[in-house]
Amino acid sequence: MIIKKANFSDLEDILDLQKLAYISEAELYEDSSIEPLKQTLDDIQNEYENGIILKALNNDFKIIGSVRAYKINDTAFIQKLIVHPDFQNKGIGQTLLEAIEKYFIAIDSNIEFKLFTGYKSSKNIYLYKKSGYMEFKLEKISKNLEFIHFKKFNEHK
Repeated sequence: MIIKKANFSDLEDILDLQKLAYISEAELYEDSSIEPLKQTLDDIQNEYENGIILKALNNDFKIIGSVRAYKINDTAFIQKLIVHPDFQNKGIGQTLLEAIEKYFIAIDSNIEFKLFTGYKSSKNIYLYKKSGYMEFKLEKISKNLEFIHFKKFNEHK
């Protein structure tokens, strides 16, 4: 597996992968209108222009995972950590998370990381806690959906 910065030409494939990866989340929350499923190519292009998108490639150089983030002041906001359903539970998500953290630490050693996931997304919650993230806020989004917000301070401060 190779992790590298996504190119503008990768965005349509990443968006397709995102929609595939988030189907299980939509089913979990009984809500097919969640934002990652409604996102457009223009939306992801805007995120590309205003942040960083990393991609994970398999041995055939196909995109099997991605993560994106943007920085405001001393905080990096990590979003849409996705892995193709056929490649989940193989450490790809954790590798992508570590790669995006390293990217921002190289820019700012005093960085704080923030991210969120749905309260029923037990695999995500496990990964974030295992990676040193702490819960700091619950946010009610709809009748069936609450987000758990996590944060992590750079350990190399």
